[in-house]
Amino acid sequence: MLDTADLHIHSPFSMATSAAMTPPALIDACMRKGISVLGSGDALNAAWRRMWQDHLENDAGVLVVPTLEVEGKGRVHYLAIMEDFEACAELAAMLAPHARHIEQAGRPHVDMGGEALARAVHGLGGLIGPAHAFTPWTGMYAAFDSIRDCFGEEPVDFLELGLSADSNYGAGIAELEAIPFLSNSDAHSASPLKLGREFNRLAPGPRTVRSVMDRIRNGAITMNAGFFPEEGKYSRTACIRCFAQFSLEEAQKHRWRCPVDAGRIKKGVADRARELAADHIPLPRPPYLHLIPLGEIVQRCLGMASPATKRCLQVYDALIASLGPEIAILIDVPVAEIEEIDARVAAAVDALRKGDVVLHPGGGGKYGWFEIRVTEEQRESFSGPGTGRKP
Repeated sequence: MLDTADLHIHSPFSMATSAAMTPPALIDACMRKGISVLGSGDALNAAWRRMWQDHLENDAGVLVVPTLEVEGKGRVHYLAIMEDFEACAELAAMLAPHARHIEQAGRPHVDMGGEALARAVHGLGGLIGPAHAFTPWTGMYAAFDSIRDCFGEEPVDFLELGLSADSNYGAGIAELEAIPFLSNSDAHSASPLKLGREFNRLAPGPRTVRSVMDRIRNGAITMNAGFFPEEGKYSRTACIRCFAQFSLEEAQKHRWRCPVDAGRIKKGVADRARELAADHIPLPRPPYLHLIPLGEIVQRCLGMASPATKRCLQVYDALIASLGPEIAILIDVPVAEIEEIDARVAAAVDALRKGDVVLHPGGGGKYGWFEIRVTEEQRESFSGPGTGRKP
C-alpha cells in the first residue's frame, strides 16, 4: 500500500506556530487529510518529544517519524530525519555547544555549516538534506551555488523543494540527478489548509520509521504533490516592499533596487532554478501533482472571504464525512460522487484535475493566487465570484 507522507512540520515551540499544534490535533488532521506518515517536526526540543510519547502508537495508524529543522551558518535551513527520539536527544546534546536554547527552541540556530551538521546526523544513522532549497532567504541555493559548496564531502540524502518549486525546477540541475526530491508542508498549524498541503507518495513497504527512511534514501518516491510553484511567495523576482515583479535582466539593470520605491528586489525561485540548470537536459522524475487545498476550493465555490467561515466548514465537513479524506477527494473520488454532495465543488475539482487553473504568480514575499477556470454551464452553479488564494 502506498504511504502518503508529510515530513516537515513545526511545533508550538517554533515561532509563528499555532498553540493548538498538539499531537492529538495533528493525528486528527492526518485522518481528515489522508496522511499516513507524519514527520514530528522540532524533535530537538525535549518538551515536544515528551508530548509525542503517548501518541506514537495511535488508533489512526499514523506513523510518526522523528524529524527536525535547524538553521545553520549563513541562515541556511536543513531538514533531518532520525530513526527514534533517542537519536534526536543525542543529536541535541551534540549540537548544544554550538547553539543557544536548543532545548527550548523549535527550530534552533546552530553555528555550524552543512558539512558538520550532516556529519553529526549521519553519525547517528539519520538522513539530512536542504530544507526548501530554493527559497531566497534561507534555502541552500540562496547561499551556495552547489551542494558541494554547502555540504563538502558529506553526502546529501534528499532535497526538499519548498512551496515555490516543483520537480521541474530541480530536474534540470545536473548535480541533483541522483538525489530524491521531497515535498512537505512546513506547516505551522494543524489546519488541513496547511498540514499536507504538500506531500509525498512512497512506494509500498512496511509502515516503520526505518522503512520510510530506506524508501527515501533509495528514491522510492512515486509522486510529489503540492502547490503550483507560481502560488509561492517567492516564485518570481520582485520588490520585497511593493511586490512589483521584474525579469532577471530588469532587476540587474536596476541593480536590484526597485525603480518605484527603492525597495530591495529579491531574485525569484524560477529565475534561480534557471540559472542553476544552465543547458542541462533534465532526466525523468516521478510525477508532480499540482493541487489546491479542498478548503480553498470550497471557499471559492461559495464566494466566501475565508475558508474558515461557518458555511465553508459545513460543506468541507460534509464532503469528508461522506467521501473520506481530503487528498482522496482531490485525486481519486469520482466527480459524480462529489457532485452528490456539492455540484459546485465537483465542477471545481473536475477543472483542477484537468488543469483548468489560471495562475497569478507571487514574488517578493507575497503569495500568488489562482482562479479555477470553468465552463459557462459550470459557472452558473457557483453562488459567487470567489476570491481564490489572494494574499
